[in-house]
Order: sequence, then structure tokens, then C-alpha cells
Amino acid sequence: MNENKINEGKKILVVEDDNFISEVYALKIRSEGFEVELAFDGEMALKKFDEFKPDLVLLDIIIPKLDGWGVLAEIRKRNKTVPVVMLTNLGDKENIEKGGEAPVSDYLIKSFFTPEEIVARIKKVMKMK
Repeated sequence: MNENKINEGKKILVVEDDNFISEVYALKIRSEGFEVELAFDGEMALKKFDEFKPDLVLLDIIIPKLDGWGVLAEIRKRNKTVPVVMLTNLGDKENIEKGGEAPVSDYLIKSFFTPEEIVARIKKVMKMK
């Protein structure tokens, strides 16, 4: 069976304040058969989370209005099981440790992964769900 057909109907919310980066991720994720919604700040992320009901959230930490850790806390109040993949430029020890302790499925540093590799990690997390 075509893998894109397997992904069809699965929804991913991409929370990233950089419009260009979010469009690049969205394009690559959609090309794999997923449905994608974009949010550019923490408040929009929570609104779209409630409306879109994603199967996975790809979440940046440094975003306006409410940072990624705040968004994660609010998401966990609403849904304790939806996979959340943190995708950030914050590669410092403190944030990596926080990511390891937080209820997230994966913690990725943007500069270490291509969009293709990020999609591969998303698929892996979705299979574990």
C-alpha cells in the first residue's frame, strides 16, 4: 500500500513563527499525505489545536504570545496523549534536559535535521502512537 495513503486523514499542527520555515515544513509534510494546519504564535496554536484536533503537534519553543513550553502545558491539560514533537533552535543543555523531562515524544534541534528527516521522525512517532 502507498505510504501516502496510510498517512491520509492524519492531521499535523505545525507551530512555528517563521513563515518561510513553516511553509517549507508544511509542503514536505503534505507531500507525504498528511493534512497540515499552521499556527504562528502560542494563542493561535491553542485555538487551532481545539478546532483542528491534530494527531500530532510539531512545536517550536520560541514563539510569540505564549512560548512552546506554555503551549505544551495547555495542550496536556486538554489531551494527555497526543504526540508533541518539539522542534527548536534551542540546543542548550537546559532546554534539552527540559525536553527530556517534558511529556514530549521527541525533541529536535532545527539545524540538525532536514525537512525530510523531520518528516521521518514524525512518521516514527505516529507509528508508536
